[in-house]
Amino acid sequence: MGSQDLPVFEPLPTQQPVDILFVAGEHSGDEHAARLLQKCRQSRPELHVAAIGGTQLKNAGAHLLFNPLENAVVGLVEVFKHFDYLSSLFKQTSAWIAQHQPKVVCFVDYPGFNLRLASRLFKSGIAKKAGGTVSLVYYISPQIWAWKAKRRFAMERHLDGLGVIFPFELEAYADTSLPVTFVGHPFVDKDYEIPVSHDPTADLLLLPGSRRTPISRIFPVMVETFYKVKSELPELKAQVMYPTEEIRKQLSDLITQRGDASDFELIPNSESFRARAVLTSSGTISLVCALAGIPGILVYRTNPITYAMAKWLVKIPRIGIANIILERSIHPEYLQAAMRPDSMANELIMQLKDPDCLQRTRELSRELTEKLASPDPQTSARWLLSFLG
Repeated sequence: MGSQDLPVFEPLPTQQPVDILFVAGEHSGDEHAARLLQKCRQSRPELHVAAIGGTQLKNAGAHLLFNPLENAVVGLVEVFKHFDYLSSLFKQTSAWIAQHQPKVVCFVDYPGFNLRLASRLFKSGIAKKAGGTVSLVYYISPQIWAWKAKRRFAMERHLDGLGVIFPFELEAYADTSLPVTFVGHPFVDKDYEIPVSHDPTADLLLLPGSRRTPISRIFPVMVETFYKVKSELPELKAQVMYPTEEIRKQLSDLITQRGDASDFELIPNSESFRARAVLTSSGTISLVCALAGIPGILVYRTNPITYAMAKWLVKIPRIGIANIILERSIHPEYLQAAMRPDSMANELIMQLKDPDCLQRTRELSRELTEKLASPDPQTSARWLLSFLG
């Protein structure tokens, strides 16, 4: 990115004070923040809201200052390559908050940027805890229960409140004075439509992820696994979800190298899916499939050195978030060297041929939903609005 690509903020359309500024730097954060804003507007339609986020926040009624999702930066190398862009975004965001003094800044996930921004606002005296007027709150906690647990003490110093979406996260902050509220997971809201559903006549759903490098490691093994399952179930076809045209081309090329393109249907992730079973990478989509009660397995493979370091740093027995919450596997995990087509295919064939497998999966799905649901569907909105006074 050259200097011409540095962020340019849109001016506010009026001089009206801003009630809430959302800061969401990723697509999932934009989606969750938009749903939270919609809930807030049900009781406070007059709210004046600005956002550094994406089109979903804009469609929910926030004035979009800047959309960082169009130039999303992921990974250490990318951060260094686009240092000027990220540095400019950080400085402009800090300056905007200092100038406009929103009543509340709501950070949404995106901890690499947002925790640093919270620290800057505290050190500059803007944050309420530093004597300023701006309340700093965080929606969707960094995964301190998995790694970098000491971040909770900086969060305790800088933040006025934290809304968590997993019930076990309350314990992770138990030794701090930070007010932490379990607000329920947005995926289990009654008005949230799960985009995948079980259908015993449908295809095998392959979910290799949204980033090129992980896909290059994972998807070829998925294709080989599919063909081994198909040797037992000849009528089986595969559906593959893709997020962008670039990823669609990568997936298509990998299919052509290893199989018959007619066995696969590539579908954009903006559509809904029906699946007989799922072969999914770890991540948000695996939780969606678990909540939908679809049988299947979860896979993960990264650079061996990266994985070894992660195993040393991350002290959790499972990698799938649904499996972590349930403390047992709704989707058996095949990680690194264990990601072998023979063993994965055998597991999928066993699940597809077992008439009781779907019932067991649905029972675990119901348990997962109960654990993630808040007793009051308006909890998240009430939590955020409480900081407006």
